Order: sequence, then structure tokens, then C-alpha cells
Amino acid sequence: MAFDLLSEPIRKFVRRKKWESLRPIQAAAITRILTTDCNYILASRTASGKTEAAFLPILSKADFNSQGVQVLYISPLIALINDQFVRIEELCEDLEVSVTKWHGEANKTAKNNLLKNPNGVLLITPESLEAMFVNAPYNAATLFKNLHYIVVDEIHSFLGVDRGIQLKSIISRIHQLQEQPRVVKIGLSATIGEANYPEAKRLLGSEEDTKVLLDKTKKETIAAFSFFESDATELPLELMKDIYKQTSSNKALIFPNSRGKTEEIAVKLMKISERVNGHKNYFTHHSSVDKEIREGIEKFAKENQRFNFCIVCTSTLELGIDIGTVDKIVQVDSTNSVSSLVQRVGRSGRRDNESSVLNLYATNKWSLLQSLACWNLYKKDFLEPIQSIKKPYDILLHQVLSIIKQLSGCSKSQLIERIQSNPTFVNIDKQPTSDLIDWLLKKEILEQIGSDLIIGVDGEYIVNSREFYSVFTTEPDFKVIHAGNKIGSIPYSPQIQINENILLAASIWKIIDIDFDSLKILVRPAKDGKKPKFFGGAGSVHHQVREEMLKIITSNDDYEELDLPSKSAINELRLDFSTLYIQDYTSERPVILENESRLKIFTFTGTSINHSLSFLFKSLGYEFILNDRSSSFEIETNDLESLMMNLNRSFNSIDEFLVKEIEGNEALVNFTKWGKYLPIHYQVEVLKERYFDFEKAKEFIENTKFILIK
Repeated sequence: MAFDLLSEPIRKFVRRKKWESLRPIQAAAITRILTTDCNYILASRTASGKTEAAFLPILSKADFNSQGVQVLYISPLIALINDQFVRIEELCEDLEVSVTKWHGEANKTAKNNLLKNPNGVLLITPESLEAMFVNAPYNAATLFKNLHYIVVDEIHSFLGVDRGIQLKSIISRIHQLQEQPRVVKIGLSATIGEANYPEAKRLLGSEEDTKVLLDKTKKETIAAFSFFESDATELPLELMKDIYKQTSSNKALIFPNSRGKTEEIAVKLMKISERVNGHKNYFTHHSSVDKEIREGIEKFAKENQRFNFCIVCTSTLELGIDIGTVDKIVQVDSTNSVSSLVQRVGRSGRRDNESSVLNLYATNKWSLLQSLACWNLYKKDFLEPIQSIKKPYDILLHQVLSIIKQLSGCSKSQLIERIQSNPTFVNIDKQPTSDLIDWLLKKEILEQIGSDLIIGVDGEYIVNSREFYSVFTTEPDFKVIHAGNKIGSIPYSPQIQINENILLAASIWKIIDIDFDSLKILVRPAKDGKKPKFFGGAGSVHHQVREEMLKIITSNDDYEELDLPSKSAINELRLDFSTLYIQDYTSERPVILENESRLKIFTFTGTSINHSLSFLFKSLGYEFILNDRSSSFEIETNDLESLMMNLNRSFNSIDEFLVKEIEGNEALVNFTKWGKYLPIHYQVEVLKERYFDFEKAKEFIENTKFILIK
């Protein structure tokens, strides 16, 4: 029995918590982690006890009498660290093991105490680890030389993105500090599909040494779709009234797809509630809301048992921050991915044997269709596969600077040896690494003194910046201040002007001054009824979602989850494609001849492929409009055959087109923080691998049969 394998202090914890039994993922993890030295990925739904599944056996097995940190917990979010700190500290109570938070907002005394007496469990972000290697490498060596366990929470959030590449490199650099040979690594995730297991295993070490423990238990989800068509910038009043009716008697989370919409919804719901004497517990939770306000909202939701509430939020509440029991999830317009839908649905029905309740709203037909496609794929347990990044030249550049700073200089051969032994860069050969170092020397980012490479004059400015520790881009935010108190921050845009109204923290504010030097916006409560400005953005959609959309509109399937307006909207879309007969959904796509000189091509494929085709159309000089929402191109030509021939030939000139585009628009590589420092031919490689997908676009054009709808 798994419980009997645990140490007595941990068994005492379980008894004190009065658990009737261990969860399935906990029993499996305890047995495996305590009896083997393999790495493990623990995959199970939200609120299934994954944190305890990892820590119950780790705390039973680790030797906390050994000097040094024994367990390193790595999280994508500071808020998640603060949340998990309480849970892990309680787990460690009977062991008398110290638990320390390490991030920019954490207690300095606690961090200093850990440095004086390295021990116990450390909770940290990748950026704080990077900062430690750069600024205090001796601390990293002291803390981690005898490390036995690394736990990576929300591991799916690190896959296929720059932070994941950075984290993989940092884990490799931690290994280089080791005095003992083996560190067991555990990844935790509620949304990791089978297709992504290899990538997650490589992040933790190797595919051979890493096993997946999958709990297939799935809660029932009750879904209902509602459609309120609107071309206006603001959401329709009838939609807001319906959301109020569906959520006013519940503890609810509402997910729109932008920060601006969260504010709009919260304010409008609060106004409706005031008119009908409803509750006042309406909040917004997103990255622009001040940290202390967000933490107050989380605390209220977690500790509140009596009162209903409604938190309108973005992806900040997708990950595993514990906010207690939520009755209902509302999604306003479609998520961009099935993975995101899974995360959001998992926030409700957190009690055992309780169904998740999901209300999905759409304001246009294509958003409704995409939402239904995501729902269909959710029911089929589909999750988007992660695109593996093979040659991350930009992160290589960043890590070259970080390693040189860590070592206070080293020879070129030593540096190349470290890079070559780091599995993160296994697909980048020795010569490109050498060429990149030479480029950095030429640009005076590095400097050579004798046989040693050191950080150069321009490099010091880069490495000594607080921005150096992260590899993701962030918009410069303006702090929003009222009466000396920070309400939050918002990215600046030309629409932010004095006397304009903005929405933030579920309130409407009038801008009274903008200080560009100190990046501050001064505001006061707005009372003039002037419409506020919104802010926000869009995301990328996988081709499988688009293919499912095509299947829906070319079928006669009925969906009991749809209300009458939703069914009517889907039927209207189906009418537009009623003469289309698809035999192979992977290779056949519709084309409409709009007039004598214009085609409308429906690609029904992923955003990255659409971006690639769009780039090639532009490079070939075609006039066109891409509507990624409907995955369609309106293009000024009536000759589809010539268009496809030209497109096929253009794949041979991609590098030439990209160089020309970068030279004319350096901002093209701004999606990668460190790409701008690369030689232009490496910028081209990064663009091809990370922003575009020309290989898949070429396959799409070569394998697709376009069917003309008359």
C-alpha cells in the first residue's frame, strides 16, 4: 500500500488532514518515486493533488540532514510560488524542514538565512535562477551542490517557448555544479497531451529516463453555448444581462480574451448588479492589475465560503493558483486553443464528484464555430502538440553572455565545450557557436583579454540590466496612479491620452496627466459617462482546430449544447458552404470566386501557416486581405492555378525575402527578445522556426486540393 511507504512524519500529516484515501495520482507517484530513481511527469486534471503527489514521496525519501538545498521547486509564476509555499510549508511542518521563497518580492532575511545555512526546500522562478547564476554564482554553487530533487510545476507552460529553452539550459548548468551524480526531476501538468511527452521528457533530462504517470480520471463537464451577434466594439447589453443571470448566484470565473474585455465585463456586471441590488463582489484579475490587489482577490476567493463572487480574468488564473471552489466558468468568445479551454474548465467543480459547469458566449459566427470546434476536440481529449524548437540561436546568445558572466570570463574553447555539453543546444553545431562568439566580439558585446573572453563594453550594459534575466519580451508598462496609490499598469498606446477614460481594476478612470519620464499615468474616478478605451491582443490557433471547424460547417451534426441563436448562426455558415462536398478533410479546401478578379480562399489551417502564406503573397506583390478568424484570404486574382504555381516557386526564395523584410523592418524579430543581437542570417533562421512555418505551408500547398464553390 502506497501510504505505508511514506515516512512517519508524512503519514502523520495525512492523518491530520483526515484524508479518506490517497488520490490515484498520489498513490502511483508515491510507489514509483520511492522505489525508483527515474524522472517522472505527473499528468492529471486540475485539483487532483499533483503537488502532494510529488512532495509526499520526495519529503519521505530526501535526506534533509545533508548540507545544501535538497528540493528545488521551479514555477512559471511568482503568484504560484506564494500559493504553493503555504501548502509545502504545511507538508514540511512535522519534518522541521525549512521552506524558502526566492524571488524579487520575497523576504530578504529568509533568503540570507538560507545562504548562511543551505538546506530544505527552495521555491523559485527560472528568472531568479538566472539572476543567481549571473550575479552570485557562488550562491548557486553553495545551494545546489548537493541537490537531489527538482520539481517543475505547470511544465506544459514551458514547452515550445523561450522560457522552456532557458529553463532547460539552467537545469543543465545546475547539473554542472553537482557533487553527487543523480538529480531526480518531477514535472507536474494538468494539460499535457501524449504528443508532447517527448518534449517534456527532454526538458527534464532524457526520454529514456523519464516516465509519465497519467491519471485519466475526467470530470463530467456540462456546457451551454449562447450567441449574441455584435459588430460593435463593446459587448451587447443583452449578452451582459444573460451573463449576469447565469453567474449572480454562483462563485464564477469569467474568461474573455483580452485585458480590455475583462474590465468592460466587470464594470458592466457591477452596474447591472447595483440596479437590481445584487452582490458587490465583482473583480478583475490580469497582469495589469496591481499585485497586491490580485493577491487580495485570490485570498478573498479562497477563504470565502458564504458569499458569491465573480472574477473576470485572463490567463493569470489559468494556471494552478488555488482560489478555492468555483461553481461555474464563463468563456466569452472562443479560446485560441483546446489546452487553454482545458485549463479554464478545470478551475470549476473542484470538489470530488462535482461536475464542471461551462457557459460559452460568442459575438460572431466564426468565434462561435471556433468555440464549438475547441469543445468537440476537448471531448475527444485532444491537446495541441508543441512545436519543438531545434536551433534556438537567440537563447544560445543569451546563455553565452550569462555563462561568461557566471565564470567571470573563460576561454573560447571552454565556453564552446560548456555549450556543446548542454543538451539544450544539441542541434547547434560547434561551428555556428564559434561564429556567434566571433560576431559578439566584433560587436564589442564580448571582449578578449589574452586567452579569456569577458563581457565587453556594450555587453556590460546588456548583462547588467534587470531585463537580462528573462528571455520573454514585455511591453513597457505605465503605472496607473490614483491619489498616490498604484491601481495597476497598462501598456502605453496612442489611444491613451489626457481626458480619455480607461478601465482598470473593475473601475472607470479619467486620465488627468501622463508622465513619460517616470512612466506614470495619473487618474481620478470618471463620472462623465464617456466611453473608456480598451487594450488587449489575440493568439495563435492550431490547424487541428481549423480542420474541426471545416468538419462542423460541412456536416449536419446537431449539438444539444447550442441554444437556438447558436444553432441558427451555425446553420447560416453551413448554408454558405452547402454546395461543398468534402471527401478528405486533411487535403481539400474551399475557394469562392467573389467577382471576375477576386478569389476568397479558405485555408482552414493554423495561424502560423496562414502567416507564412501571407508573407509569401506580400513578397510576390499580390494584393490580399487575410482574415485569420475565418482562416481565409481575399486575393486580387482569378487565376488560382497561376497563384499556386507562383507560391510554390516562392519557397525557394524565402531566405532572400526574409533578409529584405528584416532590413526594411527590424521590428519583425521583436517577438524574440534576444534575436535583434544575432547576425541577420541567424535572425532569418529564428523567424523561420518560431514565427512562420514555411515547411508546413509548403506541405499544405503541395497537398491541398482547392474546390471551387459556385
